[in-house]
Amino acid sequence: MRFDEDDPAFQSTLDSFRDYIMLERGCSENTLKAYVSDLKQWYSHCRRVGSDPMHLNSDNIARFLREQSARGMSKSTVQRNAAVLSSFARYLVYDGVSGKMPILDPLPARDKTLPQVMTEGEIQRIINSCEDGTALGKRDRAAIELAYGTGMRASEICSLKLKDIDRGGGLIYTRGKGDKERCVPYVGGVRKTIEEYINDHRPKLDRYKEPWLLLTKSGRKMSREFLWRLLRKRGKMAGISSSRLHPHVLRHTFATHLLRRGMDQRTLQELLGHSSILTTEKYTHLDLEVRDLYDKFFPRSGLEGEE
Repeated sequence: MRFDEDDPAFQSTLDSFRDYIMLERGCSENTLKAYVSDLKQWYSHCRRVGSDPMHLNSDNIARFLREQSARGMSKSTVQRNAAVLSSFARYLVYDGVSGKMPILDPLPARDKTLPQVMTEGEIQRIINSCEDGTALGKRDRAAIELAYGTGMRASEICSLKLKDIDRGGGLIYTRGKGDKERCVPYVGGVRKTIEEYINDHRPKLDRYKEPWLLLTKSGRKMSREFLWRLLRKRGKMAGISSSRLHPHVLRHTFATHLLRRGMDQRTLQELLGHSSILTTEKYTHLDLEVRDLYDKFFPRSGLEGEE
């Protein structure tokens, strides 16, 4: 998190802020990285225009956010930058560095975007693309089926250890955002795939007696970025457009498919590890909008009773 060796006071404050949001607010490592990235941009902006990066007044922040918009940043990115600076300003008040919070102008509403989801046929094609008879293919299938079959986040999947899996009970214990532990079931075809991978194929990759469930070709822990590249690779082999693939697509698809099959929101909230039901409700909105579009555009959607 180094910014400028000539500005040790700012560096020290940033280090303290990072510790604060990690320990007091329970932010994940990914959130910390996002905060650092945004504050790097803020620091660079301040150095460029000759302002103090720890002087967060409304004019300085508004100028920075306008610059971000002019550079083509999305509304959601600009909103996130504003939220990060607001948190940093709040910390400066809390730590006694600043006397008051800046008053920010209202930001434009975020663009309304719906999570991308895949069809059951596309999921099956990706799974089939892993069947190449190799240990790596079986690993890829295990990773993809685990993501689609449990709805776990990529970071949770990559952090799974063998000891986290109750193979007799068909349960997985994982820790999500805020280091909250939850239990998710893995059943049916997912369980069969995981068992086959652990028993027959993982030993071929485990050169160093690692504790992690998913291992790379070199026998080390799989990273989130590696899992993302794996999905893109298998998706391309399955003939699926890269525009339909993103890091959370299997999690979104898991949630949407369960809702379509009648799962209630509270149960889905527990499976996904959402702290608020409002986060889970976005999948209800997605499912309703998808159905509305289907009814509007599919030529036979209104023809009932035909065989």
